[in-house]
Amino acid sequence: MDSVIAFDRSPMFRVYKSGRIERLLGETTVPPSLTPQNGVVSKDIIHSPEKNLSLRIYLPEKVTVKKLPILIYFHGGGFIIETAFSPPYHTFLTSTVAAANCLAISVNYRRAPEFPVPIPYEDSWDSLKWVLTHITGTGQETWINKHGDFGKVFLAGDSAGGNISHHLTMRAKKEKLCDSLISGIILIHPYFWSKTPIDEFEVRDVGKTKGVEGSWRVASPNSKQGVDDPWLNVVGSDLSGLGCGRVLVMVAGDDLFVRQGWCYAEKLKKSGWEGEVEVMETKNEGHVFHLKDPNSDNARQVVKKLEEFINKSY
Repeated sequence: MDSVIAFDRSPMFRVYKSGRIERLLGETTVPPSLTPQNGVVSKDIIHSPEKNLSLRIYLPEKVTVKKLPILIYFHGGGFIIETAFSPPYHTFLTSTVAAANCLAISVNYRRAPEFPVPIPYEDSWDSLKWVLTHITGTGQETWINKHGDFGKVFLAGDSAGGNISHHLTMRAKKEKLCDSLISGIILIHPYFWSKTPIDEFEVRDVGKTKGVEGSWRVASPNSKQGVDDPWLNVVGSDLSGLGCGRVLVMVAGDDLFVRQGWCYAEKLKKSGWEGEVEVMETKNEGHVFHLKDPNSDNARQVVKKLEEFINKSY
């Protein structure tokens, strides 16, 4: 039984009939470094020992201003693979912090299927609340107390991390978590989906669609609505309660989720939400291309756009 494959999502993961998962991607990690890398230092913090929840904090080696914008980042991987400590994320966050001169907090949440949806959301929510314990300058972590500007807090993530960023921002407003605290969110190739095409421009590959549906069953085995679950079918949900003033949606032209990102932005504009949304599309690129080739010109443009969005002044 343990050798019989129930769902094969190679080259990312396989699930066996016994329930065992074999992760084929995203298991390699790199340590933090107090020796500057690209002018940035980093360290890991366990903020919830009872759940073994941790995160990685990035800080410019030379802080030239008293307070820095705070970027809270949630990694992708369909809720199933990757971690905050994977080499692509370490490289990307280091580059972003160097460019934007911000303090970044990369969140590690527990993954499905061992910890199915909604646990990754709850872990991410706990991480956000932990960061906010530093508002008065008396939190657990000195770097955040000393350098974090809580007037400039941004949530961001790619793929599933973009999905998480959206849901946390909705929840923050609903639960009145420090009203108006989240300045903006950055959704990079967000992992949104539904059973039917979102509009007449969305072209679906049958094989890839089945892959999305199967992956969601692994991540959320108790979902009765499948990929129409509101956790995933974000574009089909009410967006008017988004708890921030600015949104940046990044999409890739060759990405399966490109139309979902565009339609999210368009629906947000029409929802009654009173904020500013913009979309950046990178043509001829696929899903999370910036992580696969961080030295490419297009990947550098992603970092540049993040820097502009975070540091935009009015």
